[in-house]
Amino acid sequence: MSDWIIYSIGFLAQLLFSSRLVVQWLTSEKQKRVITPTLFWTLSLIASFLLFIYGYLRNDFAIMLGQGLTYFIYIRNLQLQNQWQRYPVIVRYILLFMPAFITVFYFNNNTIDVQLLFKNESIPLWLLILGIVSQTVFTLRFVFQWLYSEKHKTSSLPFGFWALSLIGSLLILAYAIFRKDPVLLVGHLLGATIYIRNLILLKKQDAQTS
Repeated sequence: MSDWIIYSIGFLAQLLFSSRLVVQWLTSEKQKRVITPTLFWTLSLIASFLLFIYGYLRNDFAIMLGQGLTYFIYIRNLQLQNQWQRYPVIVRYILLFMPAFITVFYFNNNTIDVQLLFKNESIPLWLLILGIVSQTVFTLRFVFQWLYSEKHKTSSLPFGFWALSLIGSLLILAYAIFRKDPVLLVGHLLGATIYIRNLILLKKQDAQTS
């Protein structure tokens, strides 16, 4: 597949990720507190699906791992907001099973695929480890958010979510620079800026309520 098609998929995914943050940021600025609109989770799910495909096409295990870990948390948040059931049944099935289908196909296609994924010459071992660590930290934000939301029975984005987002985003930026990946670089530059702004908003919100 042509590089421009692969990068187009990646940039489209990052555009959607950035759009969700802009939507969340503008909504929060308007309300003067951190808000989690339904559109945030919808855009997250679509973008995660596309970025998973991008990682597959780039033979980048770190990207696939990061999206695979958070993908179903997005679906769970849509369920908590009673929005998942509004999707057409066929769309829900495609979104649910397509990542698993791609993963199974990848690892059962042939040994060359596995070699490309874990012994990619453009991703030395130290860089692969950095990518896995950065994606894991970035993913922990949604594990934290999921557990927090399950406990409170409502979908929300607490302070810990934004703190982990900023740390993970900075690590991914480092990975993107070494990996020379413009898709990750552009997406996380904007993301880090919005994460900082949300942390500031939460600090002000806490100060007003204390």
